[in-house]
Amino acid sequence: MNGERKVLRVSGPDAEHFLQGLVTNDVARLKDGLVYAALLTPQGKYRADFFLVPAGADILIDVDADLAGDLLRALSMYKLRAKVEVAETGLAVTRGTGAPPEGAFVDPRDPRLGWRGYDGQPGEPADWDALRVAACVPESGIELTPDTFILEAGFERLNGVDFHKGCYVGQEVTARMKHKTELRKGLAIVAVSGSAPAGTEILAGEKPAGVLYTQSGGHGIAFLRFDRAVGDLRAGDAALRYKP
Repeated sequence: MNGERKVLRVSGPDAEHFLQGLVTNDVARLKDGLVYAALLTPQGKYRADFFLVPAGADILIDVDADLAGDLLRALSMYKLRAKVEVAETGLAVTRGTGAPPEGAFVDPRDPRLGWRGYDGQPGEPADWDALRVAACVPESGIELTPDTFILEAGFERLNGVDFHKGCYVGQEVTARMKHKTELRKGLAIVAVSGSAPAGTEILAGEKPAGVLYTQSGGHGIAFLRFDRAVGDLRAGDAALRYKP
């Protein structure tokens, strides 16, 4: 992914009800600000993650630019007889740290990720990868891929899923993972000595133990098999250590 964002607009009298039956989080939370959510496949796997943004009677969707086309097509397919319109806008997304300016919203995933604006607020430079790694926040197209199950990616910790809102696409699989199994795999922060390209396999001795992704400041986000992620780990030329 290139890091660029696009903003879609969902309008019409059924907008909130329409999205409520599709996405992982409770759309009613828009009354409090941004809502982080995802659209899943019927098999419960990741399709896109995004922010829902309150915009008067409409709802905006702040999504990675590389996912916007597929998300727009999916929403258009799902709308059937719902009284909604979904269209791309020309709005730009700005970001910054510290207190949000007028009209901007705190990032709901983790307060360390600052604020997001949609009304032309000037953005502020920051080392977003370093902030993401410190908070173990996955990124579209890097840690979040079509094989991802959102609970393994930390969506519960990141306020991206609601277990009381009722049905949505992929809800049954997600609920089963929440209530019937202990997660044996997932994203975690590891200490990194050296570096390796994102996507490098992690080995515990000769056994595959996961994949190393974004790295910054001697730490990285890794997808780990927790039963194997013990002792000295390696990813290419990098040495890793995981402390639960």
